[in-house]
Amino acid sequence: MTSPGEGRRLAVLGAGPGGYPAAFLAAEHGFEVTLIDERAQPGGVCLWVGCIPSKALLHAASVLYDARAAEAIGITFEPPRIDLDRLREWKDKEVVAKLTGGLGQIARARRVRLVHGRGRFVDDHTIRVQADGELTEVEFDHAIIATGSRPSIPPPLRIDSKRVWDSSDALALTEIPRTLLVVGGGYIGLEMATVYAALGTAVTVVEMTASLLPGADADLVKILAGAINERMHEVLMETTVLSLKEAGDGVEVELSGSDVSETRQYDRVLIATGRRPNSEDLGLETVGVRLTNRGFIEVDHQRRTSEPSIFAIGDVAGEPMLAHKATHEARVAVETLAGEPAAWEPAAIPAVVFTDPEVAWCGLTENDARARGIEVEVTRFPWSASGRATTVGRTDGVTKLLVEPGTQRVIGVGIVGPGAGELIGEGALAVEMGARLDDVRMTIHAHPTLSETLMEAAETFFNASPHYIARRR
Repeated sequence: MTSPGEGRRLAVLGAGPGGYPAAFLAAEHGFEVTLIDERAQPGGVCLWVGCIPSKALLHAASVLYDARAAEAIGITFEPPRIDLDRLREWKDKEVVAKLTGGLGQIARARRVRLVHGRGRFVDDHTIRVQADGELTEVEFDHAIIATGSRPSIPPPLRIDSKRVWDSSDALALTEIPRTLLVVGGGYIGLEMATVYAALGTAVTVVEMTASLLPGADADLVKILAGAINERMHEVLMETTVLSLKEAGDGVEVELSGSDVSETRQYDRVLIATGRRPNSEDLGLETVGVRLTNRGFIEVDHQRRTSEPSIFAIGDVAGEPMLAHKATHEARVAVETLAGEPAAWEPAAIPAVVFTDPEVAWCGLTENDARARGIEVEVTRFPWSASGRATTVGRTDGVTKLLVEPGTQRVIGVGIVGPGAGELIGEGALAVEMGARLDDVRMTIHAHPTLSETLMEAAETFFNASPHYIARRR
């Protein structure tokens, strides 16, 4: 039987969580695949300097926090000794190198050709790759752009100093500074603040809006904010950094806000104010690929660009900038190329912030519903009523479901608490399959588990939870 891709050449530009799944799936469909990336092995920003190393360090932070919290249940540990070199070696060699090396082996096993270097389109069927002064031309019938994104630093904060970090610098873990200013209260800033605070740094978080995790569900953020305020040296809301300047062994920072208007000095400053797509200098203008005014590549419901032979996926193709969104887009693009029915139409893309407690949500949020004028009903189950949460000493969480009035269809899920990132998978499934509250509450969940909180949130809607009496609606 002939494979749909047999005799067809596919070039994938970028080997991150969008690019390498696209390359591997296309190879399984019989395409002759070339995967182009500047790094030695597949993995992209996420695996090399993003979601994977950050989660490794957050695990280390969790161990430190758990050891300190154990005193409350009668278990006391000696103060921990942090071997920074060993921690960094574990992250780099036993986590990152192991996973990227494994992807390299899979690429070879699937007969995916790896080309290392920076690729640029020279016409609608050729990419020129430059590496170490050498040029390689890759010819293709179809191409998928998966070049990802990079940290975005506002112009006033761009100074040439090793004391001013972006997220990649922070993950390098070259030192544990005495003081650290984190500019940006989004997920990247809060995750890195969590790591360095656990390691002993006095961390100050500055956020220009009135809330941490701007745009996230207020109920969830409120619980996280309590933990962040407790663990950080200081959290400054509605505060802007006007300028940065090297001064002695640190950085002089000019702050302006409702609670502070002064110049302070910090050992290091982490700029975590967002990311921007890597769409520049790819030769897109030569092949007629259009960009939005924010620099994202315009794509249709199958991830096809304005040039029919070229697709785009992942961060470079628009928000949300999430690894799992890129991977799903890869499947849509490859299945489209293979002639299979495919379209990008997810009902729920889960988002997770791996702080402590974790925050996760999918589908519609109350903020979204309010902004779009959509009527919803909300049911919540506080973890203070959860047996499992009580046994692990973590009753500060909540699970909430957003329901379509009348049908009782689950259209949004939000969770805050330890392990929320693992629990949100069930929520995403409920939203995608159009589950009703009865589907969730009539599914038997193991006891005692945190996953029960989804079932009990559904039961609470009918005031039928055996562990929590809800307010009458």
